[in-house]
Amino acid sequence: MPRSSTSGPSQRMLRVGEQVRHALSETLQRGEIIDPLIENAVVSVSEVRMSPDLKIATAFVSPLGAGDAGAVVEALNKHAKFVRGRVSGALRQMKYMPEFRFRLDTSFDNFAKINELLKSPEVARDLAPDDQNKDKDEK
Repeated sequence: MPRSSTSGPSQRMLRVGEQVRHALSETLQRGEIIDPLIENAVVSVSEVRMSPDLKIATAFVSPLGAGDAGAVVEALNKHAKFVRGRVSGALRQMKYMPEFRFRLDTSFDNFAKINELLKSPEVARDLAPDDQNKDKDEK
């Protein structure tokens, strides 16, 4: 029975994605990619999402210490085939070696925006204990 398109990733997709993330992180940590943009930045791999057939791995990365994060992601995409070859040793158990696609991870920016909103005076007023809100309403 085929899975519906509204359900999330399967357990297998999540497990393989985590294995690919570890292998990719180790490859980037060793500094095997010879590119000035990538060499001068620490690249954090926060998540790898696998396609249902496990043939495409979309890696969400955050370049730290790089001026232009988009340029680092572009350089990683340019070297995707090289990365695929270097990661293949750590992923020998896979039938097909996935094709890598790199995307900029914006989740940290989203977390910062939500944190800013939660610290705003309007939200702090709404989250204050009920006794303080009643005192302000009576005045």
